[in-house]
Amino acid sequence: MSSPLEQNPLIWAEIDLQAIGHNCREVKRVIPSNTLFMAVVKANACGHGALEAARTALENGADRLGVARMAEGIALRQSGFQVPILVLGPTDPADTPSLLDYDLSQTIFDPEQARGFSRQALALGKTLQAHLKIDTGMGRLGLVAAPDSEAPVPFKPEALNQALDIARLPGLDFEGCYTHFARADSADKTHARGQLDCFLALIRDLKKQGLEFKLSHAANSAGVIDLPESHLDMVRPGIMLYGLYPSKEVDQQAVSLKPAMSLKTRVAQIKKVGPGFVVSYGSTFAARQATSIATLPVGYADGYRRNLSSRAEMLVHGVRAPVVGRVCMDQTMLDVGHIPGVKAGDEVVILGKQGEESMPAEALADLLGSINYEVVAGLMKRVPRVYTQLHPEG
Repeated sequence: MSSPLEQNPLIWAEIDLQAIGHNCREVKRVIPSNTLFMAVVKANACGHGALEAARTALENGADRLGVARMAEGIALRQSGFQVPILVLGPTDPADTPSLLDYDLSQTIFDPEQARGFSRQALALGKTLQAHLKIDTGMGRLGLVAAPDSEAPVPFKPEALNQALDIARLPGLDFEGCYTHFARADSADKTHARGQLDCFLALIRDLKKQGLEFKLSHAANSAGVIDLPESHLDMVRPGIMLYGLYPSKEVDQQAVSLKPAMSLKTRVAQIKKVGPGFVVSYGSTFAARQATSIATLPVGYADGYRRNLSSRAEMLVHGVRAPVVGRVCMDQTMLDVGHIPGVKAGDEVVILGKQGEESMPAEALADLLGSINYEVVAGLMKRVPRVYTQLHPEG
């Protein structure tokens, strides 16, 4: 049974599962029919709720799931998900028993890490499912395959030897091999295509040496949208599932995405104030004329960043209202003097649409000098998620 606080939240995120379903079908529309679709639901599905997002994705064409951490995969298993789940981030080899108990595939990216997993699996008399990660120019996890600048080779030769050595380790079963793009969301695809060329050259040479993977994969959301040659055996979209484009530079005509998240609150108090009235910590805002100040129960502990102080706007009665003064941990103030009839209890849209106006994640990201990913993924756990369509059309 829901508590009174859950029934009447002070701030809430409305998640449109029909929109997520639509976005998943857009992925299916643009990839080959024989290419698998891994829905990446890491970081609580970029703030949208991993369980509902995963369920909706699987109902709308996804074949398997990707997470960043083992705990995220375990939570999905404990909620009844039976499809293959790949842990994309690092896991301590000492946690091999949990990976095996919950039937999770693990990303392996380093010879020493691989030996640790091998020893653990052998000690348990079991085989760990794994995917090998290749660093073709991202500079994060992976066997370094990207050649030095101007080197006359498609990949570092040592990457081939390391991959062969890792694949021969007992107790490990490598279903897949993958890489990750650093700049596929840029208008200039030169770097991304160079990464893909490096990866495919390594895969070809590994095959010549007798090492062949069932699944080779590279495409993130930007790759799905802009690089059809990167679709390979499987794609790994994340942000596009939630209706957000990876950047302003990808081809937004290639797929039609519907944002799934709206963030809302209600006015807690209205104050009619005179000129010189100061607002919030540091008294950084003073009213220049008589106006009305609305106090809202939302702050940086909810994920509404302090950097938005006296810079952002929210929607009240379908009209933009500026944030005034510093954003507090739990409260934020708006100047609503130009909006008639605002009263306590009125709905305020922080992210999303109200009337003819909209406040997209990209607008907040621009103010923060950030990206739309951070806006939605940074929404804190204490903000309840309200799902507006529990059974999206198939």
